[in-house]
Amino acid sequence: MIRVTIWNEYVHEVQEETVRKIHPQGIHGTLASFLGQYPEIQVTTATLDMPECGLTDEVLDTTDVLIWWGHMAHDKVPDEIAAKVQRRVLMGMGFIGLHSAHMSKPLRLLWGTSGALQWRADEFCRMWNVNPGHPIAEGIPSDFNLGIEEMYGEYFDIPKPDDVIFISWYRSGEVFRSGCTWTRGAGKIFYLQPGHETNNSYYNENIRKILYNAVRWAAPNKIRPEIVECPFAEHSPESKCQDAE
Repeated sequence: MIRVTIWNEYVHEVQEETVRKIHPQGIHGTLASFLGQYPEIQVTTATLDMPECGLTDEVLDTTDVLIWWGHMAHDKVPDEIAAKVQRRVLMGMGFIGLHSAHMSKPLRLLWGTSGALQWRADEFCRMWNVNPGHPIAEGIPSDFNLGIEEMYGEYFDIPKPDDVIFISWYRSGEVFRSGCTWTRGAGKIFYLQPGHETNNSYYNENIRKILYNAVRWAAPNKIRPEIVECPFAEHSPESKCQDAE
C-alpha cells in the first residue's frame, strides 16, 4: 500500500466560483477522486486552513508520497512546516510538486534555487514525451494535446534535473521543461507543470496516468528513521561518523 497525502492550499476554490465549478471538491478532491480508485494507493488530503496546515508529525510519519499544490498562499505556509517536509523527503518520502508549487517553500528548500520562470495567460499546449523509457512515462504517447493551459516558459531556475521526461510547447512558441525529477537524500522528487486552477488538466487521462506513474515511482522502499549526519566533536580529530563503516 502506498500512502499518499495530497496537500492543497484550498484558497482559489473558496474565493472563486469559476474554480469551484471545475473542482467542486477542491483541487485536492479532484486529485484524490482518481488516485483513490487504485487499490494499491491510500489517499488522504490536507489543506492550509487545518491545524499545522494538515501536516502534523503523525501525518508526515504515515505518508509515503506527498503531492503539493499551491499558488497564491505560499507565504502562509510556516517555515517550520516547510522544513519538516524537507527533512521527511531527505529521509525518503516522495514529493510531487504540481504547477505553481515551483514557488512553494518545501520545493525551493529542496531545490536550493528560486524556482522562478516566465509565465503568461492561457495558451494552447502540447506535451512531448522526451524520455519514454522512464517509469513515469509508461503508457504515455510520444505527444498529446493538453488544450488550454497557463503558459510557463524558460528560463526555469531549477537545479539540473536527474531526468527531463516531458517538454511542453505552446502555440505562441515557448517551450518548457514541464516534467522533471531529482533525488534529494533518500527521497525522490517529481515536478509536473500542468494544473492551473482554471484549466481542466487534471481531467486529462494522460495527466492522470502520469500522476499515477509518478506516485509509484516516488514511493520509497523504506523511510530512514533519521537523516544520516556526521557531527564531529570540536577539537576531537578522533571523532568518526558512525555510518562510515
